[in-house]
Amino acid sequence: MNGKFLVGSIVVSAAIVGAAVYYLQVYAFYSPVSFTPGAEITLTTIEGGQPEPILAEAITGIDADSSPLRFRACFTTPMTQAMLTETYIAYEGATPLIAPSWFDCFDATAIGEALERGEALAFLSQANIHTDVDRVVAIFPDGRAFAWNQLNPSAEK
Repeated sequence: MNGKFLVGSIVVSAAIVGAAVYYLQVYAFYSPVSFTPGAEITLTTIEGGQPEPILAEAITGIDADSSPLRFRACFTTPMTQAMLTETYIAYEGATPLIAPSWFDCFDATAIGEALERGEALAFLSQANIHTDVDRVVAIFPDGRAFAWNQLNPSAEK
């Protein structure tokens, strides 16, 4: 009888710990981002190299204090890709990171594939927003846009 109780308590404990770890990874640390009106999303200019606000609408975002890589945002912009490429710094090696499944506006796989095909264009939002972390923005021809933080090349050395 003691063996069944011991095994049962181990299984129940493992299930509780597993559920807690899942909850902590997927839900617990994320919170909605409040954006500053008029300066919600920035891109770094070719001339001057400073981030400046762009036109952005319907912005929704999440972030977590537990990691600088957890920032994600979805929005739309009326700005064209042609105008953006003439004004702002393109970002080479943009790789969107997977967002929690409940933040369904951000599909990292689809964004990454669009970047590889050249359908979406990536721009530097802000270099070193955190140590060795850049904020990147990808913009589609129809105005859909997505932002995330990723490790910059200096972090990989």
